[in-house]
Amino acid sequence: MPRSQADNSKSRRVVVVGAGIGGLTAGALLARRGYQVLVLDQAFVPGGCASTFKRRGFTFDVGATQVAGLEPGGIHQRIFDELEIDLPAATPCDPACAVFLPGETEPINVWRDPEKWKGERQRQFPGSEPFWQLMTTLFEASWKFQSRDPVLPPRNLWDLWQLSSAVRPDTLITLPFTFMTVGDALRGYGLYENQRLRTFLDLQLKLYSQVNADETALLYAATALGVSSEPQGLFHLKGSMQVLSDRLVEALEKWGGKLLMRHTVEYIEASGGKATSVRIRNQKTGEVWTESADEVVANVTAQNLVKLLGEQAPQGYKQRVDKLPPASGAFVIYLGVDQSAIPLGCPPHLQFLYDYSGPIGENNSLFVSVSHPGDGRAPEGKATIIASSFTEAAMWWQGTKQEYDQLKQKYTEDAIAQLAQYFYLKPETIIHQEVATPRTFAFYTGRDQGIVGGIGQRIPTFGPFGFATRTPVDHLWLVGDSTHPGEGTAGVSYSALTAVRQIEASA
Repeated sequence: MPRSQADNSKSRRVVVVGAGIGGLTAGALLARRGYQVLVLDQAFVPGGCASTFKRRGFTFDVGATQVAGLEPGGIHQRIFDELEIDLPAATPCDPACAVFLPGETEPINVWRDPEKWKGERQRQFPGSEPFWQLMTTLFEASWKFQSRDPVLPPRNLWDLWQLSSAVRPDTLITLPFTFMTVGDALRGYGLYENQRLRTFLDLQLKLYSQVNADETALLYAATALGVSSEPQGLFHLKGSMQVLSDRLVEALEKWGGKLLMRHTVEYIEASGGKATSVRIRNQKTGEVWTESADEVVANVTAQNLVKLLGEQAPQGYKQRVDKLPPASGAFVIYLGVDQSAIPLGCPPHLQFLYDYSGPIGENNSLFVSVSHPGDGRAPEGKATIIASSFTEAAMWWQGTKQEYDQLKQKYTEDAIAQLAQYFYLKPETIIHQEVATPRTFAFYTGRDQGIVGGIGQRIPTFGPFGFATRTPVDHLWLVGDSTHPGEGTAGVSYSALTAVRQIEASA
């Protein structure tokens, strides 16, 4: 960065709303580039959905349990290099996930080695290789394109220039598939009636795109399904997911930024179509004040952003948010167990579907993360099991407290019964048990209705058609899983980097 640009940025004040990974990344990068940065969050600890909590010697990852982008050239590695901090210690997830379909005792292992994964899928889904080859081709082109830092979707000439500069001849292979879903591709290869294959894809895509194969944009799916293979990969952090946010806080403060937890931003003020300040409440003292800002970065959901703007929210933007399909919530059960509850050779991540006729979610499917000895999540001889199921968020906000407690109890009993089919769960092996619902997530993260995972990656809302980091309100930026390229710590870090580049370009 030229010295004149750094000097010019010194006088510019940025307020970041939300200390999730996206907000911390944006704040740390802006501080590194010379801006005056204040990061605010209503929670007790930073990290958002990638934070942790401790109980009886166990450390539980709140939501996210695996990380992409730690490999050489990966987004976290690039950002940490700029911030001059060390990447956290991590081990590759191999397999990235072991998927159990109804009535089957042998999993579908998503291996990190591309050849090993090719052999696995050919054995599990005979005749499907042309489909997987297409996905590989689209992934390779899309990954190279994303590595050139395109701005999606573009909202002005600078954005458009960044987008067009990232296009190469190999990018053009993806264009005919822009308006296709995974379901369309399966039909094209005569594979749509293959129940095992389609169900496997539905399960995996629900984790990464919030929707099933019929609705997920094909280009998004190619990236989501391809990122677990070498030379990329999914990683399990040593210690906990909190390590990632702790390193970013360290970098933020190293470069002169400031973080205030337990401070709620109640309102983003705008004048003349431009964000000017935020209204803040100190949760400890009740003090309320207004903080002026040259730029406001909102690491919140699109739904939360509209609420923060109130009557100042542009009508078209508000209408678009209001028309979004309902986002998913999550029911999560956190178990601290004796190591004897864990089968030998248990993979770090598993996914179970219990009934073909039931929905993916609502306790008919569970995504499970298991600690391993020495990874810092459990005392010696103990382990953690975190199992989550997608659920309709709205239903957890209806009815009386008694009805809510009954629903929570039913989900808990169902989850324990289903997990006991694989793990040895008995009163003597369960040391700690705790659950979270959308209402829990809303309380601790501030996310509207406790929704998780961002916006479903359907055709109208992915990539070039999604929500931009550059909002219709000048000097107001949206980062996080509502924007391209979507959920996950790597995705929200790309989003943060995009906003930082746009802020610098507009200075």
